[in-house]
Amino acid sequence: MTDENRNFILAAVLCVAVLVGWQYFFVTPPEPVASTGTEQTVQADAAGTPAPADGSGLAPVPDTTGKPQVDEQLGGAGLPAAASAVLPRAIALEQSPRVTLDSPSVDGSISLTGARIDDLQLKNYHQTVDPTSPEIILLSPRGSENPYYAEFGWTAPASANVSLPGANTVWTQDTPGMLTPATPITLSYDNGAGLTFRKTISLDEDYMFTIEQSVDNATAAAVTLYPYGLVARTGTPEIEGIWILHEGLIGYFPDTDGLQELDYDDLQETGSVRARTSGGWLGITDKYWMTALIPDQSTESRMSFSDTPVRGQDVYQADYLRDPVVVPAGGSTSTTDRLFAGAKVVNIIDGYEGQLGIESFELAIDWGWFYFFTKPLFLALLYIQGMIGNFGVAIIILTVLIKLAFFPLANTSYVAMSKMKKVQPEMMKLRERFADDKQRQQQELMELYKREKVNPLAGCLPIVIQIPVFFALYKVLFVTIEMRHAPFFGWINDLSAQDPTSVFNLFGLIPFDPPSFLLIGVWPILMGITMYLQMKMNPAPTDEIQQQIFRWMPIIFTFVLATFPAGLVIYWTFNNGFSILQQWVIMRRQGVSPEWGQDFQWLTKRFKSDNDAS
Repeated sequence: MTDENRNFILAAVLCVAVLVGWQYFFVTPPEPVASTGTEQTVQADAAGTPAPADGSGLAPVPDTTGKPQVDEQLGGAGLPAAASAVLPRAIALEQSPRVTLDSPSVDGSISLTGARIDDLQLKNYHQTVDPTSPEIILLSPRGSENPYYAEFGWTAPASANVSLPGANTVWTQDTPGMLTPATPITLSYDNGAGLTFRKTISLDEDYMFTIEQSVDNATAAAVTLYPYGLVARTGTPEIEGIWILHEGLIGYFPDTDGLQELDYDDLQETGSVRARTSGGWLGITDKYWMTALIPDQSTESRMSFSDTPVRGQDVYQADYLRDPVVVPAGGSTSTTDRLFAGAKVVNIIDGYEGQLGIESFELAIDWGWFYFFTKPLFLALLYIQGMIGNFGVAIIILTVLIKLAFFPLANTSYVAMSKMKKVQPEMMKLRERFADDKQRQQQELMELYKREKVNPLAGCLPIVIQIPVFFALYKVLFVTIEMRHAPFFGWINDLSAQDPTSVFNLFGLIPFDPPSFLLIGVWPILMGITMYLQMKMNPAPTDEIQQQIFRWMPIIFTFVLATFPAGLVIYWTFNNGFSILQQWVIMRRQGVSPEWGQDFQWLTKRFKSDNDAS
């Protein structure tokens, strides 16, 4: 096989790897890492952490050493009477008294039973591109179809014999009105034995709750308590299910394993994962939304992920148990922790990391292995969009900027490809002349390359250059919420979704809804055309089989990219267009004509002959 043919095959393999093999070949699902200071156990082990207050049968009962123990003492108690049958969400919300919350970003309520944050909707995000469609529901109460909530509280050793507020404790609202960014609320509970518990909950303009818990001890003896926080989610949600995106349990443990990402099925197999660390954060993430517990960053906590089957459903939980605090006799103590519950907006996430000192909180957004390239690319795109007002136009401008940045390298490559195309007739003659002597044939070809100053490998550079940009932009379009429902022009009203049109119903003119694999829209077709034109400008392989493969590649890629986000296809199309223009100018200077010019001449002659015949 000749050098230039090897190069073409290499280019084809690289392209296919980009489009279809990236998830499998380059990204592997994260696995729990056992390291010093980290324990991985199953739920049946002796160790446990704060458990879901949904009747799963588990409750945190630390022993006198402060090490949590599992004690199956709740059974089915504590659930509303109607919990045996799933309730509609609206009715489940009516099962307990509530405090309304409202901000520019979220609305919902807090249950006074258990003081749970279990009703949250995102005001700025809707289920479809229609702004009148329902808001995204993030958190839901116990008793509903898929309970998902956050809870903060105290636990104590069983030997302490302390009456603590629990899952069914009804708290008293001390401050009137609703929870808003301007008006925090305070809840209280008196255990009737000398301890008064209070929770002051505040909410900022975005998605951060601050929970200050205090205990007043009116008894004659000091009391040791353990602050905890948990996020519990019942049922496995529908996920995208591709390797480039993590959805499931997530956390950052500074003192042990750093970033931890556990898929739901991984946790089903593992049972639980625990680590002790100072600072850090942990929670449950979706593609665009997340709930994350953020304990006081100056204290140490025992972090835990767990999965507990309850009545045929998995209950996933992320929780922390902080080091014990002593409430002196006649004194009081307080702790402050936070809860993020909302959309993973890049500027908001980065702002919390800087303002609140939350280490590596930016990793809540799955930037991937190419973080060092992906995030700067997104920030550049965001900056351009801020000036232009349209992400689609920003993608085109960014494409131009990238082409300019790599212009010298691409220019050298296109010159080399033009020279290859120019000497191709001589190469064909050498192959025919030395068809029976492959060694001599290669020697003569190398001499030809040397004499004409041709580099056969240079033709692969444009594709190699494009690969990291493609990866990064694909990641940006897929994982960043800023791209969700971002419109372009015309029929493209969501750059993160595929082109909704299809050639198989004449782009909507025929009343027929094609199946998903036949949704070949306008932009994928334009991409396929530009890919065909670009391939015709390159030196053609001499092997007939390779020629057939390359003839089909634009069609195959059209079908493959039709399922990709429209923004990515727009980028690829314009990138091809700019490359064609650049390569055409260089070929003209080198005295070489692209083959598609011959195709157009053939079509013109055929059209003329048909007219003459008529």
